[in-house]
Amino acid sequence: MPPLPKIMRQVVFDSAGGPDVIRIGEAPVPKPGEGKDPAAVALGRKGGLKGGKARWEGVSARKRSEAGRKAARARWKKSQKHS
Repeated sequence: MPPLPKIMRQVVFDSAGGPDVIRIGEAPVPKPGEGKDPAAVALGRKGGLKGGKARWEGVSARKRSEAGRKAARARWKKSQKHS
């Protein structure tokens, strides 16, 4: 992988208005993960892996069934529009 450049181009809005207030500016390239808490990033990935199952553990079988039927109806309705 090639090294990251030191400077990047960005769109700059100096004030509110139309396309005439837009200009191209330069800014330093942020380092990957800059501004993020490393512990939060690690927890976010872990939470994503177990999230769905953990959320559904406290839901009754009846509510899960209702949610499944609602999702199936939505998918069916969507597929009928594209046919």
